[in-house]
Amino acid sequence: MSGDTSFDDSTAAMGTRDSAPDIDFAKFAPTRSHMAARKRRSAVMACLITLAFVVALIPLVSVLWTTISRGVTRLNLNFLSYNMTGVVGGRQTPSGGYGGILHAIIGTLEVTLGAMVISVPIGLMCAVFLIEYSRRGGLSRAISLMVDVMSGIPSIVAGLFAFSMFAVLFGPGTINGFEGSAALALLMIPTVVKSSEEMLKVVPTDLREAAYALGVTKQRTISKVVLRTALPGIVSGVILAIARVIGETAPLLMTAGFIASTNVNLFSGQMTTLPVYVYQEYSKLSATCPASAGASCVTSIPVERAWAAALALIIIVLLLNLIGRLVAKVFAVPTQR
Repeated sequence: MSGDTSFDDSTAAMGTRDSAPDIDFAKFAPTRSHMAARKRRSAVMACLITLAFVVALIPLVSVLWTTISRGVTRLNLNFLSYNMTGVVGGRQTPSGGYGGILHAIIGTLEVTLGAMVISVPIGLMCAVFLIEYSRRGGLSRAISLMVDVMSGIPSIVAGLFAFSMFAVLFGPGTINGFEGSAALALLMIPTVVKSSEEMLKVVPTDLREAAYALGVTKQRTISKVVLRTALPGIVSGVILAIARVIGETAPLLMTAGFIASTNVNLFSGQMTTLPVYVYQEYSKLSATCPASAGASCVTSIPVERAWAAALALIIIVLLLNLIGRLVAKVFAVPTQR
């Protein structure tokens, strides 16, 4: 008896479902006019995005084309192999050239490397503390505030601070390449901290928990898992920080100075960098040429040297970017597909 009742109930339920009205999905389909309007809006947005891209690309192409066209005429092996020792006016030197940037290239690489040695460990450890150790207390908020304030400090203020600090520590008038590295490090630290902090946030929490479940210590988890996973992004942030400071002129004029000869000692004596070299040469505008000098004397050589040095600086930045990408690719954690 009960079995018949259940059969009747199921049959009634099936009948109810069968008698339910069918839903007409066709009425939810977009009309032809609506689809045409969507296509028009899509085409308009695509045109606006393309136009914005072209507008943003115009200054970059203009700067590159101007620098290459004006700098390639003097950028040769002689220009890269000699310094400005013995260069007088626009006269040709005994080497066959008109002076070079060897001392400025060495100074730029050494000063930038010194700034990296100072800023990268400090910035990276600060980011690790903010992400891995802090509990968003007063100390972490104070550090974040100071990093934000430092990111807006004018470069001339950083140079003045480094000059004053070295004057207090080592005596008035102290000028050397390492002093310039300290000034650039002040400008690099905020960029390194911010970029590293964002990359550490991207690392999945599951990786940390898996390491802790295996009994790995927190310090080893950070050094072997977290930092290794975030390494490509950290390297990109360091490259961005280098690009931020490698073209600075004002702080290096105050701290590293300017000389015509080559100085390879970062901790002693003045040291010329490429931005300072470009500033010094372009400020001359023209060189003196006596009437008896002949055609070998070029009055416009300072401006030509400035453009060639600017092109060399762009090439150095490009090479540093390529090296950074290669390092990130070599040490990146392989992903399984």
